[in-house]
Amino acid sequence: MLEGIHHVAIICKDYPQSKHFYTEILGFQLIAENYREARESFKCDLGLPDGTQIELFSFPGSPPRLSRPEAQGLRHLAFRVRNIESVIERLKSHRVECEAVRIDPYTGKKFTFFADPDGLPLELYEMHQTHPA
Repeated sequence: MLEGIHHVAIICKDYPQSKHFYTEILGFQLIAENYREARESFKCDLGLPDGTQIELFSFPGSPPRLSRPEAQGLRHLAFRVRNIESVIERLKSHRVECEAVRIDPYTGKKFTFFADPDGLPLELYEMHQTHPA
């Protein structure tokens, strides 16, 4: 049976810019980085404390992906956060614009959207740590 998500793969337009965004702004740790000469492509593995990873690729001449209006396929990538306001402030300090915070009508949780350097829609979803009684 499935036990979780290991990684999400992202192809970016500007590898140094996207690597900076995911590591320096969002706080992913660089696990490994390789240049694949046969493909003229960089690939790095980026990780979060819970083990979730992003594989960041650069492929020369890759076409842009339609994200708005919403198209079929992967809609967005959501990140779990403990305090959405503090993360939004950090993003704003790096000139990353976020939409207004909304409340999920089904769960009552706060969420907002922003974009990576290539316009990939990303979400912050506030989850509070729960402690057993």
